[in-house]
This record gives sequence, structure tokens and C-alpha cells, in this order.
Amino acid sequence: MLSFESFLAGQPCAPEEKSTDRYYYGIVCRLIEEAKRHRVPLHESQLERAALCVTGYYQDVIADAGLWHGFVDECMRLYGVPVPFFDRSDDYIDYELNREDVGFLVWYSISMYSDRRCVYPFDSMIVRLADLWYSLLEEVYEESPVPDGYHLAHELDVYDEGDREMIMRLGGWLYLHSWLLRPAFALTAGEIISEARSAGKNDEELAEELQNAVEHQPTGPLALYIGEWVHLTVNHRLPSVRQKKENKESHPSYALIMEETGGYPLQFIQGYEAFNEYLIRVLGWKAGENHLEQLRECRDFVVMSNREKGLLVATDICRNICAPHNPLYNREYARRHAMELLTERGVCPHDLLSYICDKGWLPDAVFSGSDDNALVMRYHDFIARCYLQLYYRGD
Repeated sequence: MLSFESFLAGQPCAPEEKSTDRYYYGIVCRLIEEAKRHRVPLHESQLERAALCVTGYYQDVIADAGLWHGFVDECMRLYGVPVPFFDRSDDYIDYELNREDVGFLVWYSISMYSDRRCVYPFDSMIVRLADLWYSLLEEVYEESPVPDGYHLAHELDVYDEGDREMIMRLGGWLYLHSWLLRPAFALTAGEIISEARSAGKNDEELAEELQNAVEHQPTGPLALYIGEWVHLTVNHRLPSVRQKKENKESHPSYALIMEETGGYPLQFIQGYEAFNEYLIRVLGWKAGENHLEQLRECRDFVVMSNREKGLLVATDICRNICAPHNPLYNREYARRHAMELLTERGVCPHDLLSYICDKGWLPDAVFSGSDDNALVMRYHDFIARCYLQLYYRGD
């Protein structure tokens, strides 16, 4: 069973115990026991993490703490719904306990922590668990106390130097310990730890790598940077961003590629030899040499022309892309692998992924156990943010 210490570690005021912490620890335990009693087929560690996430949401809603409020507002701006995948029902009440919210958070927490990362949001197990947990929370909703210490964001001004210490504290909790952001950081943290250990780095160096991630990598279900999450939590909106000045100069490779294709931004090339010949013939790279030889073992190549960046290259994904000018598309292969472009880091560059999704050229991308491509295409931006993180939002 989940220990109280493990629950307390995720609370905003940890390690200090607040007056309501034992009550909400009891809620977590009741959610876990309810799932076990109904034989929900999840490992206990997965149940514990999902229950922590849903209970954190429940605390946030009762306290009107700000994190959920900001997340819902940003989802409305981006996708027109309070939570991804779920259309807004007539019974939905903003910033209060809702079945749709619980369903989304059950999917999110299980997807981020499970080996079965590509689980369908309406999988029968997800639906069953969400129904169980929502019913339990609804029963105690009116009697649950306002969580003590959950008001870190109240009355803060992100631009007030006097609030700087509390803003820093809020940011640290949000990124590393909060119920909403922590699940998405699990894979990133795993990558950082694995790379640090492989490089022989000690604990102090590892801690430095993790702190660097806090400062420079996005996280959470929307892959926002920590400053953005703080703004959402305190002000319920993202900070205004200055428009980048448009670079009127095109990259030299851009015109060459577009001339070759007659204005079509993508080229699909089979085999390294043909790819190398393309670099020499079209882009004027030195003849008689093997360029980008580290890609020699790749099966196929997508070449994308970008006005500012010039040449973008993705490998071994041509069979997934149902583009009019792609002779390499293979529907049977795509049914098994197209979703990887949206869920596996480093498979497809952001610019290319956004382009082919906007064009509707991933008709075979579906969650495991589903054929619902319409859901995937409607929420392709969210799915990519949630799974790919820096690989999607980084430039």
C-alpha cells in the first residue's frame, strides 16, 4: 500500500504535514482499494500513481488552486474543449469535479507511466476505472475539506519582485512534484538518468542535469516551459509573446529544393544511394563523396524544404505518410507504425510532423486497440505535445 510519506512528498508544502493531508491520503487509498476490489487489471504501482494524479486534481478543484483552472483555459484556447479527447457535455461545470476530467487524467497518468504508452483514451479499462473513481469522489465532494496549503498561487504577482521567492517555490513544486506535470516528466527524467549513468556522472552531476531540465525543457501534458506553467497557474493565461521578426531571406537550399519539386515541399527517396545522389545533384554538395554517411543503413528518406532552415531530413518513415506524391506509402505498415510519429521521440521533426498532420496524411495513426483516426487527427497537436515534449516544442 502507498505510504503516507510517498503521498506527502507530492504535496505543495512538503515535507511539512498540513491539517488535511491525512484526509486526502485516505482518498488516495480508497481509490486504490476500489480499483483492486473491482479487479482493474493494472499493476499496483500504476494504480498508485494514477490515484495520486486524480486525487491531486480533486484537491486542486476544491481549493481552486489554479493549476487545473489554467490547464482547462489553455485547452479551451488550443482545442475548444476543457480536456482533450472529451467533447463538453451539458453537465460539465468549469473548474469543478467532472467525469470528463477524471477520464482524461486516468488516461494521462496510465499512459505516461505505463509500458503500454499508446493506450486508447476510451479503452474499456480506462472507462471503467474513471467511472469507479468519479463515483467515489462525487460521493464525498460536498463534505471534503478545503486542502490546507494548496493555495501557493493565490494573490501572487509574477511581476512583483517581492513575490519572487514564492514564485520560485511554486515553480519547483509544479515541475518536479505536482500531480499534473510529474507524469509527463517521468520519461524525460528516465532519459536524463540513463544518459547520466552511462556517462559515469555522479549524483551531484545528475542533480545538475535534472535542474537544467527544469530550467530549459518543457513538461506536463501540454509540454509548456516552467515559466508558462507558472503564468497559467497564477494568471490562468500564458504570458504574451513578442512576434518574431520574419526573416525575409530564404535559406540557399530552399530555392534549390523547391525548384526541383516544382514548388512541392516534400521529397520521398528510397535508399541511401539515391539520397546521396540527391544531395549532390540538387543541393550541389561535393560530387564523388558519401554525405551524411551515418544514415547509410536507413531504408528511406523524407526531404522537406523549409524557407528558414533549408533542408530537413527524416528517415525510415516514408511508409507511414499517405501523401499524393509518395510512392513509398504502405498502408499495412502504416497501420502498425504511423502512431510512432506522434508518440516516439526523435522519429519525426516537428515541422514535418505538423505539416503532414495538417494535410491529413497520417490516416492510419490510431491508438492501440482502436481504429479511431479521427480522434488522433483532431488532437494530433496535443498527443505530440504530451508524448514528444521537447522534441515537438523545441526549435
